[in-house]
Amino acid sequence: MTTSGKAELSADWLAQVEAATSADPWIHGYNITLGVPGKVVGTCGFKGPPSNDGIVEIAYGVNPENENQGYATEAAQAITAYAFNSGKVGIVRAHTLPESNASTRILSKCGFQRVGEVIDPEDGLVWRWGIRKA
Repeated sequence: MTTSGKAELSADWLAQVEAATSADPWIHGYNITLGVPGKVVGTCGFKGPPSNDGIVEIAYGVNPENENQGYATEAAQAITAYAFNSGKVGIVRAHTLPESNASTRILSKCGFQRVGEVIDPEDGLVWRWGIRKA
């Protein structure tokens, strides 16, 4: 799931960011950076706050020139750990295109299991992945 351009961002999400008066990790997400002050190589975050039943969805993307270096895997592991350590999440989900690709390999490395197919309002048919808190 790459997020290389503003055109790929949800208008609803952009409106939430613009209206925010403080940072909210469940909405605003993170830059994936290298070093200090940090070269931005991608982004990661949540597709919203945890649901009432403790489920949250993650998303991540790495700039094309920084792919295949483990950054997306590390980011997916980090935001999954953040979710579980928050005390608000029991299941972390992710969606991928319905085919084997870099994102499916990343999620598998992170311990996610493919749990089915769903229709995403923006992306159409996708594979749903999930991992439960240990």
